[in-house]
Amino acid sequence: MSVTSVRKLSDIAEAIGKGKDARTVLVDAVGKDNIENFEPFHNFVLVATYVQPPKMMKGPDGKLIPFFSSDRTQQEDRFQGKIGLVLKVGPIAFKGAKPDSFGGISLQVGDWIMYRTSDAHEFFFVDQKSKLDGCSCRLIEDTLIMGRVADPESIF
Repeated sequence: MSVTSVRKLSDIAEAIGKGKDARTVLVDAVGKDNIENFEPFHNFVLVATYVQPPKMMKGPDGKLIPFFSSDRTQQEDRFQGKIGLVLKVGPIAFKGAKPDSFGGISLQVGDWIMYRTSDAHEFFFVDQKSKLDGCSCRLIEDTLIMGRVADPESIF
């Protein structure tokens, strides 16, 4: 059975910490084929869980070095992370009975959203390379999404 391993979380956090685009890192971690082959029904939104990169601090020579963060810290992002990357949007998400039900709000693939973790259903897409672990994703109803953020690191 697939599970998000500490290694997978570390790989994601490390790649983001090295300056790689967080959107690209998460899409690659989930797998483009997995995303293409998944169809969210109704008003559900498919989201990849954001994992924070290691914090940086200045070393004695003034250069930035990563501050060690434990595996537990990265696991907490999985369990308590409030930010996710929109991967797919269901066919009736943000479409109410009335044209103005959502006040003109809609989501696009690639948006960063904020949500309460307990409002979303967590599951994993199997890593197609290793078959041993997967990337944490969530399905959440459109009405339970709290907002959109420009920078996933601006919320903790």
